[in-house]
Amino acid sequence: MTVLPDDGLSLAAEFPDPTLEQWQRLVAGVLRKSGKEVSDTAAEEALSTALEDGLASRPLYTARDSAPDPGLPGFAPFVRGGRAEGNTTGGWDVRQRHSAEDGAAVLADLENGVTSLWLVAGAGGIPVPSLGRVLDGVYLDLAPVALDAGRDVEPAARELLRLYAERGVAKEAARGTLGADPLGHEARTGDEPFDFAPVAGLARLCAEEYPGLRALTVDALPYHEAGGSAAQELGCSLATGVAYLRELTAADLSVEHACGQLEFRYAATADQFLTIAKLRAARRLWARVAEVCGAPGAGAQVQHAVTSPVMMARRDPWVNMLRTTVATLAAGVGGADAVTVLPFDHAIGLPDAFARRIARNTSTILVEESHLSRVIDPAGGSWYVERLTDELAHSGWEFFQRIEREGGQASALRSGRLGQDLANTWAARSAKLAKRREPVTGVSEFPSLAERPVERAPAPASPSGGLPRVRRDEAYETLRARSDAHLAATGSRPRIFLAALGPAAAHTARLSFASNLFQAGGIEPVTEGTFEDSGATEVCLCSSDALYEERAAEVAGAVKAAGARHVFLAGRPGQYPGVDSHVFAGCDTVAVLSATLDRMGVS
Repeated sequence: MTVLPDDGLSLAAEFPDPTLEQWQRLVAGVLRKSGKEVSDTAAEEALSTALEDGLASRPLYTARDSAPDPGLPGFAPFVRGGRAEGNTTGGWDVRQRHSAEDGAAVLADLENGVTSLWLVAGAGGIPVPSLGRVLDGVYLDLAPVALDAGRDVEPAARELLRLYAERGVAKEAARGTLGADPLGHEARTGDEPFDFAPVAGLARLCAEEYPGLRALTVDALPYHEAGGSAAQELGCSLATGVAYLRELTAADLSVEHACGQLEFRYAATADQFLTIAKLRAARRLWARVAEVCGAPGAGAQVQHAVTSPVMMARRDPWVNMLRTTVATLAAGVGGADAVTVLPFDHAIGLPDAFARRIARNTSTILVEESHLSRVIDPAGGSWYVERLTDELAHSGWEFFQRIEREGGQASALRSGRLGQDLANTWAARSAKLAKRREPVTGVSEFPSLAERPVERAPAPASPSGGLPRVRRDEAYETLRARSDAHLAATGSRPRIFLAALGPAAAHTARLSFASNLFQAGGIEPVTEGTFEDSGATEVCLCSSDALYEERAAEVAGAVKAAGARHVFLAGRPGQYPGVDSHVFAGCDTVAVLSATLDRMGVS
């Protein structure tokens, strides 16, 4: 019988442990071969990726990247989860959003895996008197309801409570949230703030009679949808939560009861590690708030994660399934209590039955087949995740303190300072989107002009008038809309002739690059035949640098003699007679496309 070594790692033990300095020297050597002269110590920095909020993702994390002890699941500071058992008992709460009066869709969702309902009621949603019809056939003692009614929160809440009583639901069996969020509504609409007294009354009622209901939602989506970063989203949620604590304790609720009336809503994006770190950091930060307020035991934040509307594209919306799958995975791994997967056609209109099915099945597959919920905080212990959580927590706390110094969340909203901060963040991100440094698959990368548009019935108008709602695809969507209008008016899209010089090995890469770039703006690339037969007025030369030296000037002159108005060159700028401008990785794609459409007379 063979006896295995005790450590089971005898092979690895034969190799000496590498040092960080050795790794840096090796990386620096590789970078020098690629033309980048860096010192050994600068090698790590050269491979780092800048994130928002002044953070950076480094290429290597080791035991030197220390972070505070995250504690244990269910114990302060709740980094590893608000409950000791996490989501292991049944997975996270699968919460589907409904904004239309469609009781059949609600029942279909509940019969096929959804475990709670997020109902948008009042203006821009389900009429309050219709809540009973929408919930007809729903077992309200089994299916928690989260209301989102804006200014109509009190009548909507009273109607839901009436339905509980009418249908014989015991007060202790009612679950969900009444969704009062005065500051979130103000951020969305710019309206004057509504009276907090009825909200405080609902909070007292829930605290005294409905132990499973929470009266308030701290919704961070308005700040995310206005272009805010992860740290800004965290800071705004903390400032809003603190503002509500002040109001509730002034209305004679204890700090413990006031904390117990809050549910927090965050965006989950396709940046999976940032989402995981954000949810973990949010719990840590709120635990600190509760501790400072004298109620450390009440600091377990209840989280509702929603797949980001900002990342949802209107063109080639099928790709949204991939985005929401990654975001849902991140939300579950990050420890969210409830997760809403927005249907892939959410940005287009009311989702159809297929889109709702895919949305709810995304969570079902991750929970039931991938078993993501069986491990509590599966990312915990990763040097990268723990360090990113810590750095994001500090950045979010700093933004929260800035808001508090300026008078709190309400003051920051009404003064316009918060809106300007969010706008500045979005402007920086928009520049990366325009240069395709942040690619959007199906929109700025690999677009398909032949893709048939997905059509849906229009959704109820969302509240507006406050902070803007941005999307990653908006600049390209504007360009594509111009192309669509031209197609409708003339029967063809604006075209550009791609002139491939030399053998395939010389031009294939740049031909593909240029084709993707121009299609992102709705400009149809023509690669077959001659320029004269293409119907184009613009030309882009595609080849190797060596062939450009030999033939670029000659070909540019020939196509201009044949009627070309403007000649591009795919590649880094170089001086060639007849070449007007260049397209290359990192150029301002949106500006190039917009100017090209202008020259073509496409309005």
